[in-house]
Amino acid sequence: MRPVALVDCNNFYASCERLFQPRLRGRPVVVLSNNDGCVIARSNEAKDLGIAMGAPWHLSKETFKRHGVIVRSSNYTLYGDISRRVMRILSTFTPDLEIYSIDEAFLGLDGFGDRLEAHAREIRRTVLQWTGIPVSIGIAPTKTLAKAANRLAKQGDGVRLLMTQDAQAEALAQLKLTDLWGVAGRMEKRLAVIGITTPLQLRNADPHILRQHAGVLLERMALELRGVSCVGLQNLVPQAKSIMCSRSFGRAVTTRRELEEAVSTYAERAAAKMRRQALCTATVQVFVTTNPFKTQETQYAASRTITLPVATADSAKLVNAATMALARLWRSGVRFKKAGVILLDLVDQSSVQGDLWTSPDTPRNTRLMQAMDKLNALYGRDTVTLASSGRKVRWSLRAEKRSARYTTNWDELLRVA
Repeated sequence: MRPVALVDCNNFYASCERLFQPRLRGRPVVVLSNNDGCVIARSNEAKDLGIAMGAPWHLSKETFKRHGVIVRSSNYTLYGDISRRVMRILSTFTPDLEIYSIDEAFLGLDGFGDRLEAHAREIRRTVLQWTGIPVSIGIAPTKTLAKAANRLAKQGDGVRLLMTQDAQAEALAQLKLTDLWGVAGRMEKRLAVIGITTPLQLRNADPHILRQHAGVLLERMALELRGVSCVGLQNLVPQAKSIMCSRSFGRAVTTRRELEEAVSTYAERAAAKMRRQALCTATVQVFVTTNPFKTQETQYAASRTITLPVATADSAKLVNAATMALARLWRSGVRFKKAGVILLDLVDQSSVQGDLWTSPDTPRNTRLMQAMDKLNALYGRDTVTLASSGRKVRWSLRAEKRSARYTTNWDELLRVA
């Protein structure tokens, strides 16, 4: 059995907020979603107070104030940078690394034998010392069991091994069905129909019956709970098929100029993300929508797709296409709440060919985009933008309680008095 480890950052967003603000340690901390909508992350202290994920901020202000809850707006720039640092450290412990999410990674730990637990504890100690982020590590023969082991590790001393049948059975007996990776409320009800109400019953169920009633994914889960690996590590990140940049506005947008600025900004950001993967596109889709919760206002939602003759990675060409699409979507007298840009049918830059009338991106255009990307990487996003994206942004996300971007912005570096 080849051991697989799941390394999960504990309460990641809240832990990132505490890194440069020691006064937050030991206090209940919650992080809000875009536009300060609802709770998307909680410290252990906040969980102990009974604060639920998804709790709306505008309805919880007085409760949070009464309990001394520290509230922070989401700071994805900081979280993304800290995540990259954690993943770089993990990559030094094994060549088999699959980054699963911003705060989780699967590691292949084959060959450590009796030193497996000691190696896991060294990983945990190093990540904490070098980044300040606490992690929990679950180790098992399969990804599904590693997820279960990680859940139990959070309740214990941070490391849990489930490499034997006895250890796996004991662990599964402590969990609920919804504690398993991929089992939510709807799946729990479907399993109850065929008499499966615990993880151990799922592990021991007939795989063929599971496939008939719930599909092949549940069959694989049952096999993984038995220690049979059905989902291997993915060391190579598959090429993206599409890239989307979309945000809700901090306030309703009612002018065409502001909506064009937003769409231009989103197209630029999507293009920059695409270039980092050495991809191009000839298909640009733009969508806009109003606020569906304000039923007293005029409701409108639509999308438009523009196809270019030749795939490109040039922000100017993509912004121009997005603006053309928006011109067909614009409606006067409508209060827009959200817009987005999707780059579809992505292809590798090296495979792009021109046609009889249109050429691919020229070397001059490519160098210009590279220069923009380097400047924005060095001095912060949107340091250099197209004029169509505007400079005085009044429609941006509401983030009244965002902490500083300590590691990525020169103007927001930590200052010690």
